[in-house]
Amino acid sequence: MVASLPRGVPCTTVPAAPHADVTATETATVTALTDRRPVVPAERLVAEMVPPPRFAGVSFGSYIPDSTQPSQYEAVQVLEQFAASLNGSGAAPKRGWFRRAAAAPAAPAGIYLDGGYGVGKTHLLASLWHATPGPKAFGTFVELTNLVGALTFKGAVETLSGHRLLCIDEFELDDPGDTVLVSTLLSRLVENGVKLAATSNTLPDKLGEGRFAAADFLREIQGLAAHFRPVRIDGQDYRHRGLPEAPPPYTDDEVTARAATAPGASLDDFDALLEHLKNVHPSRYGALLDDVHAVFLRGVRPVDDQSTALRLVVLADRMYDRELPVTASGVPFDQVFPEDMLRGGYRKKYLRAVSRLVALARDSSKV
Repeated sequence: MVASLPRGVPCTTVPAAPHADVTATETATVTALTDRRPVVPAERLVAEMVPPPRFAGVSFGSYIPDSTQPSQYEAVQVLEQFAASLNGSGAAPKRGWFRRAAAAPAAPAGIYLDGGYGVGKTHLLASLWHATPGPKAFGTFVELTNLVGALTFKGAVETLSGHRLLCIDEFELDDPGDTVLVSTLLSRLVENGVKLAATSNTLPDKLGEGRFAAADFLREIQGLAAHFRPVRIDGQDYRHRGLPEAPPPYTDDEVTARAATAPGASLDDFDALLEHLKNVHPSRYGALLDDVHAVFLRGVRPVDDQSTALRLVVLADRMYDRELPVTASGVPFDQVFPEDMLRGGYRKKYLRAVSRLVALARDSSKV
């Protein structure tokens, strides 16, 4: 089974006609995402199931627990013990952080990290992945559903069954169909001896809100619940902030001019890109960004179609994973999803996308 190939596994990109809105001068230095139709082999899809670059070097040792939150120390102990069991060792490293060490678990099939936004769940999940020998995989809930869509359910089971560990970040419960699909997939993987670890997605706008209680998670995954050990992580958001205010957008001419001088730039009209995403499987959005170092968008507008909005969420996640600055004209990114969408069933997804797009827009000043 392929599990540890580098991110550079090649893909084939089918060429398309030149982008109609980009001049001949611009095409010398600027590419258009709408000109790309990546064809990604299954091997690459699985090989790219690793922690995002921002978590590429994390470890249990680099996690800094809040001295006022014993549950954070205990979570590290539980995860170290879980990693030790996957390494064939029964004992986790000793910690001198507090008087009584956490009791050693009986190597459950799964660990569920239950905590609010910004308490370090993804850091700890990635640390577990790094501490575990392969084959292993790490991805978000959305990436896992996209993998099933690309490989078929049977193909995903066959591909992942040879893994020692599967880590799922931002487990989502807002789509009943996807929840049942992933729950069934995980049940099959547990039967085949794969160990699991998961976090839930959370709201980025208010401290203490939006956390999935462990009871909700365990209820939704039904038959899998008995295999998971919930681990609670208390604490405040280490960033101590909600959704940041979006920076003011550029003009169309400014976006075009800045793109022409930026190495590895892509330049697209927002509407054309949204239309193009309909024809690219979400599992290929990462490949769509190959060799792109900065994204430039003209004419950003509110997105009022839910299917289009969800595709934009996936693209925002892939751009955020790659830390690509986004320079845009049109409306600010905190206005890209209308209020009725932010109050709907996919609120968590949209707020996460806004938070990430705003962060990438703030990075545009570095381009």
